[in-house]
Amino acid sequence: MENQSIFDKNEKITVCKKEYTIIKLLGHGKGGYSYLAEAEGKEVVLKQIHHEPCDYYNFGNKIEAEQRDYERLRSAGVRIPQMIAIDIENERIIKEYIAGDTVFDRVRDGKSVGPYLEQVREMAAKARNAGINIDYFPTNFVIWDGLIWYVDYECNEYMDEWNFENWGIKYWSRTPEFEEYLNQH
Repeated sequence: MENQSIFDKNEKITVCKKEYTIIKLLGHGKGGYSYLAEAEGKEVVLKQIHHEPCDYYNFGNKIEAEQRDYERLRSAGVRIPQMIAIDIENERIIKEYIAGDTVFDRVRDGKSVGPYLEQVREMAAKARNAGINIDYFPTNFVIWDGLIWYVDYECNEYMDEWNFENWGIKYWSRTPEFEEYLNQH
């Protein structure tokens, strides 16, 4: 997906009666646009849900799914950033900002992700035990202080074909699947 943007740098966005200043676009996924934003000297992630078509994924109510999935992930014990605020009406979420490189950045730059494989497998086991899969694509994992954080809140009912060992690991090194993704994006 292209990294287009719906908000501009320095634009003021209100979430739950609090004003946030957009710093930069962090990413554009199938569910929304995530921005680094700031309020009262603190950096956060502001996610704006979008309703752009996605030919390989079917959504229900995205903002309700974010809220439900956040609770499911917390209950499962998956390391995720804290949800600070949710604005159902405007379909916006404020969450803790985890600063660091993504696993995707490391793989793209030819750096080892070996130290993080045990951590992602621990997350995968917790998710599986809770009956869910997370999205193991490496852009969804940020490395901070030696730990990986799953920064997306998406999760789905567990299916073997979408677990880490059968799907996710294909993108955690310079595999043909990773190279194809790089070429298309």
